Amino acid sequence: MRTKFLRDECADSSDPIDQRIEIEAGLEELDRVVNAMRERIPAEAVISLNGDLAAGKTTLVQALARSLGSSGAVTSPTFSLQHEYGEGLFHYDLYRKEFEELAQLGILESFEEPGWHMVEWADERLKSFLDAAGYNLWEVTITPAGDRRNYRIEPLNA
Repeated sequence: MRTKFLRDECADSSDPIDQRIEIEAGLEELDRVVNAMRERIPAEAVISLNGDLAAGKTTLVQALARSLGSSGAVTSPTFSLQHEYGEGLFHYDLYRKEFEELAQLGILESFEEPGWHMVEWADERLKSFLDAAGYNLWEVTITPAGDRRNYRIEPLNA
């Protein structure tokens, strides 16, 4: 597993834990990716999961749920839009959903629940709304690299 710390030009260089990190990992190393996320991302955050179809977004949520003690099945909420796994882990699949539709369905109110909100396919309008509303926003970008994945973890407004 390769880990690369990414320095932000505005970051305090005396800070021992840089918030931005890039990790290359295989499926068997997902626990280390999850640990890096848990070290950096506060428990009350919205995390935008970016990546192509089948990049491993739901697989990452599965690993996070296991690390938080969830023993139930973790599946993509493609048709239900949202799943909750145990206390404080929410998973959304907002593929091709417009901001207005999310508001009409009451999805926006669910972000008020305490915990980690893992959002697949969050568009810029949703991110702007959540930022303006004061939510702590993070982004995890997953890029396939053969049988491995590159995970870039970074704050969007921290």
